[in-house]
Amino acid sequence: MTEPVFRPMTESDVEAVLAIEFAAFSHPWTRGIFLDCVTSGHECWLMYLGNQQVGHGVLSAAAGESHLLNLTVKPENQSNGLGGKLLAHLMERAKAREAEVAFLEVRESNHPAIRLYENFGFNEIGRRRDYYPAVGGREDALVMAYSLID
Repeated sequence: MTEPVFRPMTESDVEAVLAIEFAAFSHPWTRGIFLDCVTSGHECWLMYLGNQQVGHGVLSAAAGESHLLNLTVKPENQSNGLGGKLLAHLMERAKAREAEVAFLEVRESNHPAIRLYENFGFNEIGRRRDYYPAVGGREDALVMAYSLID
């Protein structure tokens, strides 16, 4: 497989990002959330294979911490290692922003994502009850952390 290429997300990319977001999630982020992230200076990145956008990620970093807010791979491009490459890129960006630890929340039912994060080195450190909207109610989030100190 060709190695993915990354570039920063801009406001003009949000429509294409939303198409992937809506294909990937039952409760996707909104246009407003992505625009807020881009304009507030978060690390917002697109992932490409050739000229095809296949994923995106959003990371906040401040005060020695980073928080992975969104990591999305186009459904037809999942399960082939791209999520790990996007995650590695975002963790490098967190290090560049002088973060010492990365945190994230993930739906407890999202087993492929949990496996991805565990395989990368994230560890579960807690749980947020009823954190996510879900079909027919709410769903818990697992809180995970990863040390960025070598």
